[in-house]
Amino acid sequence: MSGKKGEKGMVTVELKYCEHCGGLYIREGGAGVYCERCMPKVNDLPTARKKRPGKIFLPVGRPTVVGGMRPEEREEECGEFEAAGGVA
Repeated sequence: MSGKKGEKGMVTVELKYCEHCGGLYIREGGAGVYCERCMPKVNDLPTARKKRPGKIFLPVGRPTVVGGMRPEEREEECGEFEAAGGVA
């Protein structure tokens, strides 16, 4: 069995699980992440295309309507908002 050689020519092995079927198996140190049964199936899968990063847009909701007036209309009619009085 070939693989990573540790001290004194020993081959290292790891207990791993297959990322396709979930089965446990022993693999050579640093070998792939799929068991021998799943490797042909995984090789037949299409490869993912890299998506180029684009601009990020935050969702914008409808403006709040209070008393049937949009924010722009309230500012025109009321001017600046004044405190209602009382203790905050």
